[in-house]
This record gives sequence, structure tokens and C-alpha cells, in this order.
Amino acid sequence: MNILIDNRNGTPIYDQIYTQIKSQIISGELSEDEMLPSIRNLAKELRISVITTKRAYDELEREGFIYTVAGKGCFVAAKNTELLREENLRQIEEHISAIMQLASSCGLGTEDIIEMIRYETEGNF
Repeated sequence: MNILIDNRNGTPIYDQIYTQIKSQIISGELSEDEMLPSIRNLAKELRISVITTKRAYDELEREGFIYTVAGKGCFVAAKNTELLREENLRQIEEHISAIMQLASSCGLGTEDIIEMIRYETEGNF
């Protein structure tokens, strides 16, 4: 597992860990039932507080991406297709919102965006 922390980034460190592990799970880079580094080992490797690492793991577990086995450690949870679908839909909505803001600043309307999408997807589906 590869985690990169950017201290100059305004994003909290626990959120950077959470986001990167979540992305690796969604992409399949981390597979179902794969053991994650212990909270202490990851904290030591990243040179951060154990509390920060624990917060990231707790958030991942709360959202169903990992599970904990007492005395054994944390593992990647089975992919919940509905959970992944919801996550992807949320990301699409964020992208659409950003597209609409950018389009508005360029004087483009909804029909212009729809036409651009049609052109872009032509032959791809």
C-alpha cells in the first residue's frame, strides 16, 4: 500500500490517508480481505500520530470499506456494489456541478453541455 502525505496541502492528514486508501480499494489495487498495515506501523512509516491514522481507519470502517478483527488487524471489506455505485454517483454529481459552473463562466448553456457530451461519447458506448 502506497500512501503519500503532502504537508503543504490544506487537506487534513487523516483525510489524505482516508482518501488514498479508499481510492485504492475502489480501484481494486487493494483486494478484498487484504490486511492493511497496523495503525501503529502506518503511523510510524508516515511519521505521523497514531491518533491521526486511527481516525482515517475509523472513517473507512464507518463507511464500510474496511473491517477490524480484534487481535488480528484491519482488512479490506468485500466490495459493496451499491456503496460503490453511490460513491461514483456522488463523484459524477460533483463533476457535473463543476462543469456547470465552468460552462456558466463561458456563457454556455445546458444544451451546449449536452451537445458536448454527445460528441464526446459518440462511439464510446
